[in-house]
Amino acid sequence: MPRPIDPAAAAGGPRGFSRADLWAGLIVLALVLLLAEASRDALAPLPQGGLQAIRLDPWRLPEYALLTTARMLVALAFSFLFALIYATAAAKSRSAERLLIPLLDILQSVPILGFVSVTVVFFLSLTPGRMLGAELAAIFAIFTSQAWNLAFSLYQSLQSVPEELSEAARSFRLTAWARFWRLELPFAVPPLVWNAMMSFSGGWFFIVAAEAISVGPTSVALPGIGSWIALAIAERDLGAIGLALLAMLAVILACDQLLFRPLLAWADRFQLEQEASAAPPPSSPVLIALRRSRLIALAVAPVAAAWRATYRIAPPAGWRAPRLAAAWAERSARLLPLLLLALAAWQVIRIARPALPWAEFTEVLLLGLITMLRVLVLLALASLIWVPVGVWIGLRPRLARIAEPLAQFLAAFPANLLFPFAVAGILAGGLDPDIWLSPLMILGTQWYILFNVIAGAAAIPTELRDAAASLRLRGLLWWRRVALPAVFPFYVTGAITASGGAWNASIVAEAVSWGSERLEAQGLGAYIARATEAGDLPRLVLGMAVMSCLVVLINRSFWRPLYRHAEARYRLG
Repeated sequence: MPRPIDPAAAAGGPRGFSRADLWAGLIVLALVLLLAEASRDALAPLPQGGLQAIRLDPWRLPEYALLTTARMLVALAFSFLFALIYATAAAKSRSAERLLIPLLDILQSVPILGFVSVTVVFFLSLTPGRMLGAELAAIFAIFTSQAWNLAFSLYQSLQSVPEELSEAARSFRLTAWARFWRLELPFAVPPLVWNAMMSFSGGWFFIVAAEAISVGPTSVALPGIGSWIALAIAERDLGAIGLALLAMLAVILACDQLLFRPLLAWADRFQLEQEASAAPPPSSPVLIALRRSRLIALAVAPVAAAWRATYRIAPPAGWRAPRLAAAWAERSARLLPLLLLALAAWQVIRIARPALPWAEFTEVLLLGLITMLRVLVLLALASLIWVPVGVWIGLRPRLARIAEPLAQFLAAFPANLLFPFAVAGILAGGLDPDIWLSPLMILGTQWYILFNVIAGAAAIPTELRDAAASLRLRGLLWWRRVALPAVFPFYVTGAITASGGAWNASIVAEAVSWGSERLEAQGLGAYIARATEAGDLPRLVLGMAVMSCLVVLINRSFWRPLYRHAEARYRLG
């Protein structure tokens, strides 16, 4: 019987306490201290009126950056858990898919300010007089900017597992549980990691709305970079905005080195390859330290052994789901969306109709069509730019490792930080806000396209690239036959999320403020922003309902058919 391999000895290290153990211990200690600091503030009493004493003192910024990072990491962990459950249920059950995917379209279409305005009072009531309720409200707001993208990515991957891998799983007689954890989820890991980076950056984009909450008479300002930026904009302090940018850059670089670079190096082992790639595999000092640490190996060994034992769990022989329950689930999947839609329409009319004339319903619909036109034009322009760039980067692993932190920083750049330049430029040049505020909508969401296309290009098997080279496919023919078909499913996933994100960003981009100066563009986003600031519930509900309906309509009539076409025609295998 072979002897068990000592992880430290296998890595070339000593059997006792090693340098890898020291680095691994420091990483774990830093994570524990970060969560402890966030927990300490969460249990503190809520200040009078809900407002924290946010000050633009430079020495406070490191603490604010740590608190914001802790909230985003907690939200990202919940987003992973949500995606794992939600996307798997949608991908595994046709009945569940009919309900969950339209519901996901609706959830993606609801503006973040809409979630905040509805949930902030609920979370504050959970822990009266404590900061924990406000922290939960902020984490939930960040969660809503991260979760939908991860769910779409995992769903797309589970739906496009190559057929030869599925046949191999059947030949090895894997149970459904083992098949998921040993085949399907590993196949989905590389694009899921890329989308996790994008979701983390997307949380930064809306951090001001998450930490500086103002809904009618309810105002909550949590210590963090988002509240710092909100105060700096209100006081027109360009120096404080510059410091916030430096803090964001430092946090993004730290998270890239300590979290996402190790995840990318670990995810490379799950790339679909039938022959070895000539490019060197990605590496990470943090991942190497964790792998070589004897203490980490001893800590995770019992958990890993128990988890592997679950692979052998199978349902009893002859077990089948009751036919009656299956038939009931099938009918429910068809009727429940219609019932939910009818209930939502009734609630909107009940709340908005007594306070608003029918003419305003028509006006809000026209504003929604204006915003929809902006979203579609900007999405088309972003696709023309970032699809070729994403393919070019994804096929060059070394370049991808250099471009990754830069793209993360650009994706995390909050539109609020451009308000001074947008307002000053538009006023100085006498420009039309309806046109020149529009680019702010796509600022943070175009990167969903880039990250997904990079993931798709990196997933192109080496043998497919070699076949294209041997056939001497060049130029436009190579793009038509190799590159675009390979990345098309990934592009559609990114475009769906980018479209929903652009609708969300319209609330920030169509109504901008810098000190006492305020500019607005005609559109649904500006309408919702005004209603949120005024605490006008009927107009807020109407604006959210119109935005949700338009996003769902576009997704169901255009993006979903395009997605099914990509899944059927361009999947590997």
